[in-house]
Amino acid sequence: MSKILIRGAQVLGGERQDVLITDETITAVGTDLTVSSAEGAQVIEAGGQVLLPGLVDLHTHLREPGREDSETVLTGTQAAASGGYTAVFAMANTFPVADTAGVVEQVYRLGREHGYCDVQPIGAVTVGLEGKKLAELGAMHESAAGVTVFSDDGKCVHDAVIMRRALEYVKAFGGVVAQHAQEPRLTEGAQMNEGIVSAELGLGGWPAVAEESIIARDVLLAEHVGSRVHICHLSTAGSVEIVRWAKSRGIDVTAEVTPHHLLLTDEMVRTYNPVYKVNPPLRTERDVMALREALADGTIDIVATDHAPHPHEDKDCEWAAAAMGMVGLETALSVVQRTMVETGLLDWAGVADRMSVKPAQIGRAAGHGRPISAGEPANLTLLDSAYRGEVDPAGFASRSRNTPYEGRELPGRVTHTFLRGRATVVDGKLA
Repeated sequence: MSKILIRGAQVLGGERQDVLITDETITAVGTDLTVSSAEGAQVIEAGGQVLLPGLVDLHTHLREPGREDSETVLTGTQAAASGGYTAVFAMANTFPVADTAGVVEQVYRLGREHGYCDVQPIGAVTVGLEGKKLAELGAMHESAAGVTVFSDDGKCVHDAVIMRRALEYVKAFGGVVAQHAQEPRLTEGAQMNEGIVSAELGLGGWPAVAEESIIARDVLLAEHVGSRVHICHLSTAGSVEIVRWAKSRGIDVTAEVTPHHLLLTDEMVRTYNPVYKVNPPLRTERDVMALREALADGTIDIVATDHAPHPHEDKDCEWAAAAMGMVGLETALSVVQRTMVETGLLDWAGVADRMSVKPAQIGRAAGHGRPISAGEPANLTLLDSAYRGEVDPAGFASRSRNTPYEGRELPGRVTHTFLRGRATVVDGKLA
């Protein structure tokens, strides 16, 4: 039997309490834990650090199999643990695509072998992400991986009939289709957000309506079918209004926002630094403010990283040739602290809800996003919220370094992460 006593932590940012972990389970929470109950325990002096349930990311690219030069399940889950995550959902755009039971089981087993966090594969909606034929949705769900979330992320399921069939299919087992909302004809040749900055720079524009039109279509399809739809990386003020309207009608829609869309704007593209090239693109200040408000009021349900690692050569090139995407697992909680907590829009209980409880519920991640109370699984994150420091990608656990925050001061540092009572991060370092 192993015991860990976390002493003096602010549970969900509230009063200081002691938390006793015995093996894989939280066995006591209180302000007066007796010495006898914690006898023999390893003691961690939290000193008022914030204790949260282990974070859950519904949108991670681990790249394996096929692009191990960018990331592997091992390095990606190490990055996740470093950022306070105990579970991640791995997107299907691997090589080969995760569109069969065999591929999702491979990713699932790699996650279990490495053990830094739980890995739940996301299955492709269509064969090869080509948008033409439904993938083996039922077989992936019935596999050892138990897939419940399906997405062609990186590409939009643009055919309305295919999208309807997918929603009908997953309804049978309570699954969800996570849509990358991008009308392909409206974004041909797009390099950044369509607006004043794109006009001044002469770069092809990605209009807001390309996202909003797909979201409008898909919430109506979900209503018609009576199924669940999830909107990936929502990025515009107009998209917020559509989702808010859909929820007011009782449509079963959820939505996510990325940390970078909560902080960065298309003004960053003036530097022509490809680290700011991402899909969907960085939007305007007005969009950023609308996204923050929507996350605060619950219109947007969760924060998801869209962690998209790329090797150096895919980013260290001219803007037009650069790959789209940013790494985000190791900085997500800091960005949310900066944009939501320090602005007064969310308290730490709200952060726990948006970054642990709700994503676990949407993805059916058993044992995650649970209350910090006796009898619950010991999936926990300890954050030094008083810390301030510059982001140095050289210290990342991720295999890739394409962060937009290099040299930027951000608050907060994850000091400990526990996966079922086992420390994966200790004093800010991988265990």
